[in-house]
Amino acid sequence: MTSTVSQTKEASSQKDSSQICFCVATGSALRHPQQLQNDLLQLQTLFEQAAFWAQARSLEDLSIAIANSEPVVSVWDGERLIGFARATSDGIYRATIWDVAIHPDYQGRGLGRKLVQTVLSHPRMSRVERVYLMTTHQQRFYERIGFECNSSTTMVLKERLLISSLEQNFSA
Repeated sequence: MTSTVSQTKEASSQKDSSQICFCVATGSALRHPQQLQNDLLQLQTLFEQAAFWAQARSLEDLSIAIANSEPVVSVWDGERLIGFARATSDGIYRATIWDVAIHPDYQGRGLGRKLVQTVLSHPRMSRVERVYLMTTHQQRFYERIGFECNSSTTMVLKERLLISSLEQNFSA
């Protein structure tokens, strides 16, 4: 699978003259296809610092998740990964946004909002009638972007329970 990366830069609100870069990727890369391993290590570190729900993810699993997602949006301050989000979608009816994280040192600057808006404006997402996401503690943040709480459609099948459950149901 080939990787495509597009970048947009915006002035950082920091006092120095650094630039924040939003990169939209398709395929297996975050920003540098030739530096995928380093990018994955940085993503793993970002999750350890900013995402309690993603602390134990292996590099291999992260790579698989990225390869099966479109768009994949990363946020960089120079060579440092400071934000990440990805989505899966059928392109028309349903989509889910996954793994939204901004480094704690960069929170409160509007980067999370721009990160989610970048995901939503991607061609794979822009025509979808319903976009889902899961959050534990950030409901108000997502409500300010336009998401609504929806308890009526939430169901979860955890890990490998599906296989044994299906086997029992069909063997009876």
